[in-house]
Amino acid sequence: MQNSEYSKFATPILSKGRIFKEKSSLLRSPYQRDRDRIIHSTAFRRLKHKTQVFVNTTDDHYRTRITHSLEVSQIARTLGKIFNLNEDLCETLSLAHDIGHPPFGHAGEEALNECMINFGGFDHNVQTIRILTLLENKYYNFPGLNLTIETLDGLIKHNGPVYDETKFKNILGSNIFKNKINYKLNPSLESQISTISDDIAYNSHDLEDGLKAKLFNINDLQNIPVISEIIRKHRKKLKTKDIELVLRQIIREIINVMVSDLVKNIKRNIKIFKPKNINDIYKSNNRYVNFSDDLMNFDYDIREFLKDKMYNNKDVLKKTLKGKKIITFLFSKIRKNPNKFIKKKVLKTSINKERSVCDFIAGMTDRYAINLFNLIK
Repeated sequence: MQNSEYSKFATPILSKGRIFKEKSSLLRSPYQRDRDRIIHSTAFRRLKHKTQVFVNTTDDHYRTRITHSLEVSQIARTLGKIFNLNEDLCETLSLAHDIGHPPFGHAGEEALNECMINFGGFDHNVQTIRILTLLENKYYNFPGLNLTIETLDGLIKHNGPVYDETKFKNILGSNIFKNKINYKLNPSLESQISTISDDIAYNSHDLEDGLKAKLFNINDLQNIPVISEIIRKHRKKLKTKDIELVLRQIIREIINVMVSDLVKNIKRNIKIFKPKNINDIYKSNNRYVNFSDDLMNFDYDIREFLKDKMYNNKDVLKKTLKGKKIITFLFSKIRKNPNKFIKKKVLKTSINKERSVCDFIAGMTDRYAINLFNLIK
């Protein structure tokens, strides 16, 4: 039964169930239980020591995967509330979306994928599902966290419908979902909101971290249209206020501009496509949650700016390149003698030895990987 407060486009509070049957809770909705399971998971805790952009040993004040995930969840809950959607599901998907990230951010992902190229590859989105369905070990009766079908569906479709399941089969195994997931249907609005909240959070907050790290300054942002208008409003404050305070205000306004545009555009899309209920959302080929053309260009401009000034900065690249070398070395070393590092039971139940080694390394924090590298090199 649909919660009377929910929109007709919201994921119903009554879940389709879980892969393994469980009794429902009298105290929490299925999605609250999912959220709590994620927060209490080992993989979620490890995110506090995993790179967002800056390797985690750099500075205590730069964002890590855990702070990023919390920021995404707050934006997603706000949007979910505005549209009377399932806020708990918005939050759950946002908190879980980066759980599969290895140490050293995207550089670490590239290195692991290269190591696994002949063994099914590596993808942090699929690894998230692998952790939540197979690797977390918290319950007597099933592997993983046994999350709801709706949560798994939303995470699988973080980047939209899946038309080629090869990567999932290679990394997860066949029919792990017992035919309860339809890969080709459109994701829920809650899933679409979680995905775009991820974009809003990392664009705006990477700008803040880059400014703080002095990789670029406020004047460098002048050519990005929307930001230049916001900066103009606050330029006088730079003479009387602490620069970090002004920066925070600018970042807040950037988030506000993006969220406001998104709200208008979602309303516009619903008006144009005229869905009658949630099934129309699933069966549609349209993306309901996206920016207007102007803000899409703005989003692209920020990404390109950050790529040029931050992600490809020589000091950032130096550290991430070192991270890639550490992961490649660890994979080679551990693969030669996996019993020294990985429990026999884990090695026996995995698809192959290489996948066990990959899981082990992907689960490491930045500092654990660095320490192990220094210990065995």
